[in-house]
Amino acid sequence: MKCPFCSYENSKVLDSRAVNSNIRRRRECLACRKRFTTYETVETTPILVVKNDGSRQPFDPTKIKKGIIKACEKRPVSLSQIDGIVSEIEKEIQNNLSGEVRSAVIGELVMEKLKEIDEISYIRFASVYRQFKDASSFVNFVNSFKA
Repeated sequence: MKCPFCSYENSKVLDSRAVNSNIRRRRECLACRKRFTTYETVETTPILVVKNDGSRQPFDPTKIKKGIIKACEKRPVSLSQIDGIVSEIEKEIQNNLSGEVRSAVIGELVMEKLKEIDEISYIRFASVYRQFKDASSFVNFVNSFKA
């Protein structure tokens, strides 16, 4: 980091703190000994969701949250649990390091997380996500879940 006073190339970090989504660093120049503050921002690459029809749209965690809330309606699942699921899925997608993720992958992640928390919510979400063609395919899914 270049000193704003004497333009010397090296400084030492005296203090680091997280401020919102930034990192605030208090520095001291090794040449002139003056102190200054810098702010660092973490860069994230935008993630695109590849839909089943091949179209692409920006990743929006609020869409996941809305779907989970709908599946958990009138169930003993707290909003903090839902927020936890959404943040876990968001982290997994961002850690993937590719700029794109298929919507099917997101749906499977949601189902996996819901299955751990509430079986009824899991079945509700799966019934919409899997788009069962008839009642027998839905019954087969529920029976395979019970086994």
